[in-house]
Amino acid sequence: MLNVLFSPAVIGIVAVFLSVVWMLRDETDRTRPFLAIALVINLFYGWLLSIVMGHENGLVPWKYDYVLFNLDHTLGVPGTAIAQMLQQVRIPLLVTYELMVPMMIAWFLVARRHNASGSIVVAYVAEMITGPILYAILPGCGPLYAFHGLWLHPPVVPAALVRLSGMPNAFPSLHTATALVFVSFARGKLWQTVSIAFLAGTLMATMATGEHYVIDLVAGLAFGCFAANAGRLRIARSLTFLSLVLAWSLTVRFAHGFLIAHASVLQLLAGLTVTAAIVDTVAQWRADTGEIQSVAQQSLQPST
Repeated sequence: MLNVLFSPAVIGIVAVFLSVVWMLRDETDRTRPFLAIALVINLFYGWLLSIVMGHENGLVPWKYDYVLFNLDHTLGVPGTAIAQMLQQVRIPLLVTYELMVPMMIAWFLVARRHNASGSIVVAYVAEMITGPILYAILPGCGPLYAFHGLWLHPPVVPAALVRLSGMPNAFPSLHTATALVFVSFARGKLWQTVSIAFLAGTLMATMATGEHYVIDLVAGLAFGCFAANAGRLRIARSLTFLSLVLAWSLTVRFAHGFLIAHASVLQLLAGLTVTAAIVDTVAQWRADTGEIQSVAQQSLQPST
């Protein structure tokens, strides 16, 4: 029942219905029809994404799941071991994982209060367009799909390609990226706390459900910074983080043997990526705070 109620299709349809009701309550608000149209487009995007990813699966039947699995162990943070500990709270985490679309809507409304709704929509679009391309560069499905019923206690496998029938959707984690976009656009202590809590829940949920490897989450943080900066039209910084994600994808694809053989290098690169994401997010907060203070000072100046 929970799987049905919190399925993306049901959530999407309910979200469209509620947005139409909300739109009709104030027909003078021009941003409300925009949200309703965006949600309708999102439904079609999900259908289109399934088609695109289905074709990708046919074009790239060999997946890098065993490589990603071994990178987690080299990193010293095996996702399956963490998932075992999280199984007691799997249902709440599953709900968190499936709440991504409602949270995207909610954060649109939060950003709307600060005249940043357009920016966050651009960030969403940047993710949606770029994500499938990255999945084609380094195709992977996730532990649940690579090991099936054994995913919580997977066997020892070589870091080699494996033929899997499933849509590539692992590297980087779009759930992680979107949750970080929420953090980046959060203003004020309350919303920053809420967004950080949701990010933490999303990180745990991706592992508890077997959808992602830990290394996916690391790249997902960089991808989230790319999207957040794209939304703010900070092109240079956005391209820098996109280049970082591409560097991860290409390095894992063509030089994973080196990373697995040199744990310290992998750990250093992962640490630097996480640090860069934190620094960029804090910088975004400070820039937003500066803009608010500047607007407030201008409003206090006497008119001439």
